[in-house]
Parts: sequence; C-alpha cells; structure tokens
Amino acid sequence: MRRADRLFQIVQHLKARRLTTAARLSQLLHVSERTIYRDIRDLSLSGIPILGEAGVGYSLDRSFELTALMFTPDELEAIVVGLRMARAFADERLAQAARPALDKVILALPKERRTEVDRPQIYAPPVARHRQLEPLMEQLRTAIDTRQVLHVEYADSAGKPSQRTLRPLALNFWGAVWTLAAWCELRCDFRSFRLDRVLKAEPTGSPFAPEPGKTLEDYLAVIRAKGYRTDIR
Repeated sequence: MRRADRLFQIVQHLKARRLTTAARLSQLLHVSERTIYRDIRDLSLSGIPILGEAGVGYSLDRSFELTALMFTPDELEAIVVGLRMARAFADERLAQAARPALDKVILALPKERRTEVDRPQIYAPPVARHRQLEPLMEQLRTAIDTRQVLHVEYADSAGKPSQRTLRPLALNFWGAVWTLAAWCELRCDFRSFRLDRVLKAEPTGSPFAPEPGKTLEDYLAVIRAKGYRTDIR
C-alpha cells in the first residue's frame, strides 16, 4: 500500500470511531506501530485535527469533514458504479437523486481528477421488471423510514395468497429480485417477502416503535447466525 493511501485509511478509520489505538491501526494496515506513530505525527503537522497521544489512543475532531479529494481511485470507481446501479435498479426517487449526487462528487474533486469519473467501464442497464416495482419500492421505503405498519396481500411460490401485517425493516436487492425484510405479526418472526409477489400493500395508519427482538439489528443478528453476510449498512 502506498503511504498516501495508508494516510487516507488512517484518517477514515479515525473518523468512523471515537477512539482507536496505534496497535489496532498497525494490525489493520499491516505496518509497525512505530510507522503509525510517525504517520499520526505527519498527519497532525499537515493540519488534520487528531486528538490523543501514544499509549492512550487517538481520535479525530468530530467537526472535521472528509472530502472527495481523499477518495482513492478504487473508492471513486465504487461510488460511480454504485450510483449507476441506483439509477438502474432503485425506485424513481432514488434514481433521480443519483445524477445530482454524482455531480456533487465531481465538483468536490480537484479539476485534475474529474476525468476519473468516466474511467469505470461498468454499467447497469435498467431492467423492465425492476422498473415495474418502482411505485411499490417507494411506498415501502417510506413505510420503513416512518416506521409504519403495513397490511400486505402476498402470494407464495405456488400463487396462494395470504394476508400479512408487517413491520417493514429493510429492502434487499439480490440481483434478480428485491425482497422486503420485515417482522411478520402472523408468524411472530422475521420473514423476507419478494416484491414481485406482493399483490397489494397498504399502510394501516399505525406507527410502530422499535421493540427488543423485532428490530433491524435483531434481524441482522439472525441472518449472521445463519452464516449470511450482513455488511449492508
């Protein structure tokens, strides 16, 4: 890893955490603690507001903001590809937000780096079946954001319909299908529902408050226990 990239990684790690140690950073970046101490000193001298001291731990002033200048080429490519995927597969509101979001990234970059935005040759052409789900996706996103209980009519793989009362928690995209992760009042358990099998979804007008055992964090813990990746947040 180039030293410049390592310095970026140190700042990002400090920004994401309240306190970390040189030992932790050395393990993360595969360098000696002495190297970390030298990097911390140089970052501080360059104006990065790092707080703390050797043997205690380090943190970053919470008022400090990272800029797009600090994106590595691979990180910038990930952002561009992610925004292209949002335009292709998300609902209309998110798709419309992707373009100005990319414009802001471009404006934040130094002029000599702006051509890097056109470098990724990875595209996400829109898929018709996902476009048909846009109204439902926007409705579900709103219900998730506002914690609104939903009444849902759902068809299983055999086409048999059932009525469900759900606490919507998250939308998951699996490439071929979108699913809704929810607490199902009928089953008294977490369930995933394919959006292309939702026949009807209506808000009940009843908000729900997070309850132990029924939250998104609880759902993710169940998924982790089954061996699935949950680094979606």
